[in-house]
Amino acid sequence: SATGHSRSQRFRSVTGRSIGGGAREVRKSSVVLLPCTPASVAIARRQLIADLLAAGIFAAAIGDAALVVSELLSNAIRHARPLPGAQLQVTWQLAAGCVELAVSDGGGPTRPHDSHPSLSSLGGRGLGIVAHLSHSWGMRYDESGLTVWAVLAAPPESGKYLTGRPL
Repeated sequence: SATGHSRSQRFRSVTGRSIGGGAREVRKSSVVLLPCTPASVAIARRQLIADLLAAGIFAAAIGDAALVVSELLSNAIRHARPLPGAQLQVTWQLAAGCVELAVSDGGGPTRPHDSHPSLSSLGGRGLGIVAHLSHSWGMRYDESGLTVWAVLAAPPESGKYLTGRPL
């Protein structure tokens, strides 16, 4: 690559428990550590889309999840400090027809909030989009920083199987 780093050196993925059967094992949860740079948004989005496609999730739900993870990660890059190692953590977990997305950072000088920008404003719509597409969203603080999370519907494509049983 142009930076002299291979993709595997730029981010690290840790896979959780798996579901499914057949030729390809489907990840039920993923944790991805990414550099605190704008290029990380596309990396996270691609990996999330690949995991949700492999799990047989409905295409429109995958698009919503990709948009939400892009908004959460972009906000962390723009407004927060990274975690130690100049990284951000992106996680997703499939359970009970939903996907929970979360982005963890080192916190920042302001608290994330849904704003109501004017029509001519160039920004400020990200968390409004997250709120609109999510069943719920919120944030939690701990000793390492802030995690902003969202839970979205993740229905399977019609006729597909997630657990080996008909839905």
